[in-house]
Amino acid sequence: MYVGGTLISSIEFHGNMSLVIFMSKCPLACRYCHNVELLEDDTEKTFEEIKSEIDNAADFIDAVVLSGGEPLMQLDALIELFTYIKSIGLKTKLDTSGIYPDKIEKLLDLGLLDFVSLDVKAPFEKYRKVTGANVGSQVKKSMRLLNNDDNVHLEVRTTYVPTLHTKKDIYNLVNDVEGDIYTIQQFRNKNVLDPALEKVEVPNPHDLRKLAEQIKPLFDGVVKVKTGEFGEQIIE
Repeated sequence: MYVGGTLISSIEFHGNMSLVIFMSKCPLACRYCHNVELLEDDTEKTFEEIKSEIDNAADFIDAVVLSGGEPLMQLDALIELFTYIKSIGLKTKLDTSGIYPDKIEKLLDLGLLDFVSLDVKAPFEKYRKVTGANVGSQVKKSMRLLNNDDNVHLEVRTTYVPTLHTKKDIYNLVNDVEGDIYTIQQFRNKNVLDPALEKVEVPNPHDLRKLAEQIKPLFDGVVKVKTGEFGEQIIE
């Protein structure tokens, strides 16, 4: 399997200390992507190598997060890893763009998911502008599948990029999404796929919080904002 690296995190799975495994490869070309080094990374690790990392961390973690890249490009590896993670009593989380609904359905059928963060990149009709691919309908289908499974906790999240998104986009988007949590994430202008975005000013965290407060009445669930300055904040 292609794996770009791992880290221990207290913020990737709410309320749980987690081992985060970054799976390499992604078919999208999101202009603001900050994991550019993973897109074409060919570093290979065996299941036994990753299993050893999980075992070494198991005594002080609650969960394992498979992130990326786009982890669903390696479905067989995900099934193998999540099955093992479940077998030793740890929780599972998937970070995904949602462009492979059939693969998500397979993981749901196997009962391998506890928590999913679904990156909704833009209003569904504007996907090509942001990602280079017209895949909004696939993401919608993935969202429906995840919301229909009562055993899965779903976070929908959007990275707000000033030159790619407007505040109206976020208003429109929050009316079209459903989940347990909606998170607005702060764009960071370092190590991005599109060099032009390196010159774009990072959104002010206070402005993002204000935007989150404005959309809260529109979303039937928890609304959060995530910034470099203040971390993750729940909007009351």
